[in-house]
Amino acid sequence: MIYLDNSATTIPEKAVADEIYNMLTANFGNPSSFHKAGLDANAKLRKARQSVANLLGCESEEICFTSGGTEANNLAILGAAAALGRRGKRIVTTAIEHESVLQTVDELEKQGFEVIRLMPDKEGNISKAQIAEAVNADTILVTMMYVNNEVGTVLPVEFIKKAVQKAGAPALVHIDCVQAFGKIPVRPSKLGADLVSVTAHKIHGAKGVGALYVKKGARILPRQFGGEQEKKLRPGTEAIPLIAGFGKACELCSLDSIAQHMAQINAYARQKLLEIEGVTLNSPDSASDYIINFYVPVFMTSQTVVQHLSSKYGICISNGSACAKGKKSHVLTAMKLPDKTIERSVRVSFSRHTTQEDIDALVTAIKETVENYHI
Repeated sequence: MIYLDNSATTIPEKAVADEIYNMLTANFGNPSSFHKAGLDANAKLRKARQSVANLLGCESEEICFTSGGTEANNLAILGAAAALGRRGKRIVTTAIEHESVLQTVDELEKQGFEVIRLMPDKEGNISKAQIAEAVNADTILVTMMYVNNEVGTVLPVEFIKKAVQKAGAPALVHIDCVQAFGKIPVRPSKLGADLVSVTAHKIHGAKGVGALYVKKGARILPRQFGGEQEKKLRPGTEAIPLIAGFGKACELCSLDSIAQHMAQINAYARQKLLEIEGVTLNSPDSASDYIINFYVPVFMTSQTVVQHLSSKYGICISNGSACAKGKKSHVLTAMKLPDKTIERSVRVSFSRHTTQEDIDALVTAIKETVENYHI
């Protein structure tokens, strides 16, 4: 199998799996217990919290563990709205966010909040001018992703705090860094972020664990209740095996050592894909090196192309966000691409384990598919 769907999930590193297994079988205590087994588990919890904080360049007490990026996004958005709802009703976001952001602000809109959804250009970019125009004194939250999960566009999130300050708004700044964390430098202090969502399974950790960075002094309210864990923001017994694995995955991230490799893989893939007649790229040149979204000129839909490449060639790619479960891409739709392009575009996404040989196999498969099923 050739796996090129790393924006959906990554294969866990062996060291991560070993850490999880050890916590399940040997260090299985409840970290809230005061006996030796509990204290040993708590030590692992503290170590993992520090490892996540180290990769974010923040303090360990600013990390709140969650079940993943979706819960982190929900906690950030709903928690901010609950805390600041009396000071304003405007929420600014974009039309190309992950479903966990889009559906959450939709729910708040039903509750009486005003939601401003910024529209991207044809390459998926959001401008600083759009942000500045959207944020006013009534704004209580700006929530925006750092790297788009479908086309890889890098959004100007570092400008948000400036817009908030200029408008004199009470807004908290939430940045969904799920596709950026562990791939490019993510420093909440440099980004001007109050809240940052991350997850483990995009950086070779396990599914089922993520974290929300909550800046010291930033106030959000919990959305669930029933325990003292995670400073009462996310009560319930911590998933220590997964959290320990998350910490190990963070320790294994070496951004400087893989940056050049990822740039080379991306450039090679772009060059080879564009050599196929009719293929066009939806991802801009400035997109993340980890993601390429492109149009395949065949009469099959993108979902059928994905299934065809998997069954015939053993190549795993996607036709968009895994959470969308095959629905028409809202990102490409917001970019106002032609229906034909939207219906026949796929996404390949890379990891530090992706090789040039993987790209060659992909290009061969796409080329043969185009030759056999050209529109």
